[in-house]
Amino acid sequence: MSTHADTHEHSHAPGLQHQFEDMGQQEESVSIGMWMFLVQEIMFFGGLFTVYLVFRSKYPMAFAAGSNHLDAFLGGLNTLVLIVSSLTMALTVYYAQKNNRNMQVILIVLTMLFGATFLGVKAVEYTDKYNHGLVPVAGLNKVVREPAHDEHAKSEGEHAEKPCWEVDHNAPQVEHVNPRGEFMWTDCSLAKMGMDENILTPAEKIGYFVKDQNGADRIDANKFRDKVRIFFWIYFVMTGLHALHMIVGLGLMAWLGWMAFRKTYSSEYYMPVEMSGLYWHFVDIVWIFLFPLLYLLGRHFMH
Repeated sequence: MSTHADTHEHSHAPGLQHQFEDMGQQEESVSIGMWMFLVQEIMFFGGLFTVYLVFRSKYPMAFAAGSNHLDAFLGGLNTLVLIVSSLTMALTVYYAQKNNRNMQVILIVLTMLFGATFLGVKAVEYTDKYNHGLVPVAGLNKVVREPAHDEHAKSEGEHAEKPCWEVDHNAPQVEHVNPRGEFMWTDCSLAKMGMDENILTPAEKIGYFVKDQNGADRIDANKFRDKVRIFFWIYFVMTGLHALHMIVGLGLMAWLGWMAFRKTYSSEYYMPVEMSGLYWHFVDIVWIFLFPLLYLLGRHFMH
């Protein structure tokens, strides 16, 4: 039976909510709730990773081609940014335990700056895909009208008559005509390697080829483009959802920073800081898997 003194102590424990008997019970409940949330997040992203692995195992050449059109430097930069942000988040928890309000606020602001940097780099990448017609949704790419009486227009027309891997990509670049903002794929150089059927998967032997007039198999640029389009669908869905989680994390950090500024957290009560850190680390870990799968696998084909 609890005494009046116990009740008085519990009611004045920092951060203790009325539905819990003591801080130990509250911390245990909050921890279990956060881990249950993270488990369902793992299941959610696990389904997306499964989709990626299934299609990549079927069309590795097309996925390698798409991967080689991602900027590995920017992807690596974002990886470094998130790793450092995990460090600042971990230090935030440490200084909350040490009752250091100023360092808490400073480190939360730094964590937010790293998160915003990540989103800024991602915006640069998305803009590049928009400009080059690599957004897999028709109508969401940059609209480029056909120039009238332009020498480049004639050159573009000549290129359109050839399989795209036969186009001289070292020639001066011209902006490909795209009047309806559709998905454009003008580099099938890796598909040329697919002529060696010894390195093709069964799905690729069916998915890339058509019969020519002589009944022989030849790579069809449109069919190859459609397989690359699958890669960019997966790229935008996975990185877009990850960016959405990062935006949610920034909102969480803003709230956490305000509460820390008000001296809410101390060595006696820092559970919100620790749980927010778990969420932030989870978002970082997801990117650690996305970076090699989307940006690095298949780059050896270029050599």
